[in-house]
Amino acid sequence: MSTALAWLKRQRAVVPPAPDVERRDWSEVLAAVHRLRQRRPLRAAPMQSNDRLLPGEEISPGLWLSERHMTWPVFAPVLDLTELGMDFLDSTRLMFFDTETTGLAGGTGTRAFMIGLARPVADGLRIRQYTLATMGAESAMLQALLHELADAPTLVSYNGKSYDRPLLSTRLRLARLPDPLPALPHIDLLHPTRRRWKNVLPNCKLSTVERECLSIVREDDLPGSEAPAAWLTFLRGGSAVNLRRVAEHNA
Repeated sequence: MSTALAWLKRQRAVVPPAPDVERRDWSEVLAAVHRLRQRRPLRAAPMQSNDRLLPGEEISPGLWLSERHMTWPVFAPVLDLTELGMDFLDSTRLMFFDTETTGLAGGTGTRAFMIGLARPVADGLRIRQYTLATMGAESAMLQALLHELADAPTLVSYNGKSYDRPLLSTRLRLARLPDPLPALPHIDLLHPTRRRWKNVLPNCKLSTVERECLSIVREDDLPGSEAPAAWLTFLRGGSAVNLRRVAEHNA
């Protein structure tokens, strides 16, 4: 027995140990990953632009207000809105509004970075546009909106009942601010437009109605779908040129 044990010990001593396959394989994998990371192109730093000028003036940190006057045919002092299911209305009570937002999907992640408001005045329209230059200025913009709504105007929009107004209501609630919007009279021009021209026009997009019914053709217009990218580019330090074009589109 002792002779057999001695022979087995001698055999095990001469047999080379099995290679550490698992450790060798992992070291090769890690080396390959390291090589790939070395080859990965570095992410370019955001381009910083010297063109950072926004229209108007900064009325609060990160909040800009632009005000302009647009010559317009004089509004009739009293408007007959009975065809829209409303009564006669003082035209100075109208407030046209439109928003530019970070997306069209809606929900709590979407916010308005620009709010345009227009009121009839003696010889035209007074247009005010509030623009966010920083994310943190949203509360100030919403408070400015509440100030504009203090006299309870009649809202006028194009698809605002389905999109713009609910979006602003959501942002007001998230900011823990009062929301007077649902209680205000609201004329959404999309609905009577559809009733009158849905079988005449190819579609009832605002740009189509402008062109076919009002002979208005927008020149060098930035599509609304490009507005979010223009704002995000500005937030990251890029040029304000397209954000100014967004303001023209909004107006």
